[in-house]
Amino acid sequence: MARLLDQILIIDIEATCWDGPTPSDQEGEIIEIGLATLDIATLKPLEKRSILIKPERSTVSPFCTQLTTLTQKQVDQGISFGAACDLLKKDYHARSRTWASYGDYDRRQFVRQCEARQVANPFGPSHINIKNLFALVYRLSREVGMAQALKHLDIPLEGTHHRGIDDAWNIAHILARLLSDCRMPGTEADML
Repeated sequence: MARLLDQILIIDIEATCWDGPTPSDQEGEIIEIGLATLDIATLKPLEKRSILIKPERSTVSPFCTQLTTLTQKQVDQGISFGAACDLLKKDYHARSRTWASYGDYDRRQFVRQCEARQVANPFGPSHINIKNLFALVYRLSREVGMAQALKHLDIPLEGTHHRGIDDAWNIAHILARLLSDCRMPGTEADML
């Protein structure tokens, strides 16, 4: 399978969560996949999308709604996790493109949930942990959260923090700046 290097898919998921331990009869599962695409040539975010997923093994707690703004009624209108994975593969060529998330939680959650549901992981192996990359590029002593990274770069936070669609869009702007700051003059593709 040929690798597509035209865009990076930025993913930010929201999952069911509780203020305290997970109830014994439930499990944390993805309820929103926020997605933004970043054009590699221009380093401009192109699109943002929210894919709502109907949970199968948990319900949206009041704490989760307070954090994400997502309600049980909203996610009940979502699609299945398997259908969401198919959509990522079909509409975004997720197996062939590099994908990125802020930290490693999103990657690990996809692995766990795909294994638990016996669904093929929609993403290929090329994953960028932007949280780690940010700390390395800017020589920080530790990794920082997304809001702090935006502040460091003097980029305003757009939308609602902890909504997947908005966080993916904000993360796309962080990655665009990282890549821009790392590009060296004279490294354009036409010079190869």
